[in-house]
Amino acid sequence: MPQITINGRVCEFKPGQLILQVANGEGVQVPQYCYHDGLSVVASCRICLAEVWMPDKATGKLMPYMGGKLMPTCQTACMEGMVVYTESPKAVANQKAVMEYLLINHPLDCPVCDQAGECLLQDYSYEYGRGQSRFEETKVKNPKKDVGPNIYLYSDRCIMCTRCVRFTREVSGTSELCVSGRGNREEIDVFPGQPIDNELAGNVVDLCPVGALLDKDFLFAQRVWFLKSTPSIDGLTASGDNIFVEHNEGKVYRIKPRTNMAVNKWWITDEVRHGWKFVQREDRLSGARHKQFGVQLATEWARGISDAVEGLKAVSAKGKRIAVIVSPMLSCEDAYALAKAARAIDDRAFLAMGPIPVQGQDKTFPPGKADGFKLYAEKCPNSRGVKRVLEAVSKSSPHGGYVASFEQIIAQLRSNEVGGVIITGNYPSNWITGALTQALEGKFVVALDTLPSELIDRADVVLPCVTWVEKAGCFENAKGLIQAFEQAIPAREGARSESQIGLDLYTQAKQGTGGQAPLANPAALRTEMGKLPGLEAFITSVALPVLPIEQAPAMEMVEL
Repeated sequence: MPQITINGRVCEFKPGQLILQVANGEGVQVPQYCYHDGLSVVASCRICLAEVWMPDKATGKLMPYMGGKLMPTCQTACMEGMVVYTESPKAVANQKAVMEYLLINHPLDCPVCDQAGECLLQDYSYEYGRGQSRFEETKVKNPKKDVGPNIYLYSDRCIMCTRCVRFTREVSGTSELCVSGRGNREEIDVFPGQPIDNELAGNVVDLCPVGALLDKDFLFAQRVWFLKSTPSIDGLTASGDNIFVEHNEGKVYRIKPRTNMAVNKWWITDEVRHGWKFVQREDRLSGARHKQFGVQLATEWARGISDAVEGLKAVSAKGKRIAVIVSPMLSCEDAYALAKAARAIDDRAFLAMGPIPVQGQDKTFPPGKADGFKLYAEKCPNSRGVKRVLEAVSKSSPHGGYVASFEQIIAQLRSNEVGGVIITGNYPSNWITGALTQALEGKFVVALDTLPSELIDRADVVLPCVTWVEKAGCFENAKGLIQAFEQAIPAREGARSESQIGLDLYTQAKQGTGGQAPLANPAALRTEMGKLPGLEAFITSVALPVLPIEQAPAMEMVEL
């Protein structure tokens, strides 16, 4: 492959690659503001300018490229034998000048800015800026603007990199943002009467390299250096978007995209970014409950599990079958543990899918682009994974059977054949239908859910569950890709994962009250699942989180 030298480091490149792309890929640090891999190149910030030398075709001697003027590395294509310097006196002088110009009108509000701690202007000011300001004139003051339902624009912090404008034109295709004014009065703005409220709007906050565009939900909520980031998967839609759950002291503060070029590239939808609020609702279910003399009372977990198994076994002893309705909001491991437990209690148990919520139709951004970002109408993360697991468990059973849809299991519940039900929810909003409530009349109901509902009030045993950010597991997205996610925050007190509840029920059914259920381990469950025909992919094809290399601190630490 052809080679280029950047700051003394020899790097290989593919024809057509830009100098900055090669530097970023090789870990060579080059300052940059306006460049982004997912957007067009405008070369407007000028901080990435570098000295470039090329070998003379006749003599082979290195000569200044383009007469020796500094070249934008984000816009200059690599050529064989090219030598690039971003640390030469001329390049460093340009970096200092650019930083000085950018800071002329920038307010000194780092102590109150939400971007502090992850701001490129802060980082580059320290690494490439001057030690003092020579500007003595009055700073230009620009207003703070409310530009959308979830976004504030602090115009006086903006450095006019135009990443946000290019995003709305090239990725979302909605073009709400524009550049108005000229010179030092130039600023980002929305067109009159067109707030930035498209389905991908929140990505402009991630794109902003400074604290100009801010998320209203995160405003003054937490300092970023206190946050811990856990790799996870979108737990609300069928997209399987890769995300980071950012949290501190057991509380989620924000969701940010995690780059995966095969799934969501660099972006996530606003429904994923803001749809997790139910995780921290005050009325989340906590603590097992059971009915005594028609009244629902709090009980210990062991008693709740025991009552559930005894009630379901009593139904089976009368010659009636039980059914387990597995929500598509659950992980594959949850589905397997619950199906295994149901078949241990009643080897003829019906296995069924919960309702699959769909809103509208699939959308592509920008509209009409075949390989654009896709927003899925299916609002559950794992309908395909749950169905795959339930079908494999059903086929492996001596009695066989099929996986019923939600409509089919409603019809079965209305018959006298079914006498007991294990039903799961974990939806972010109320999902109970009148048809389900009517079909459960006269049945023994074990309800596993996170939020209060009519079903919870009706249930004979209630076993509170955790949300996807409080457990580990894997989801299968709309493209059939199985992706693992990690637990971000501790489980809500008095709640357990569905896979743990499944193991508890299974152990109780097999060993009685003296049995000790193992702790739910997603990796161990996947290994067990992979032994069933049709589930080999859970051993061979689960995509694990790929995290960026951790950077060393810029300041050298010396022991005293």
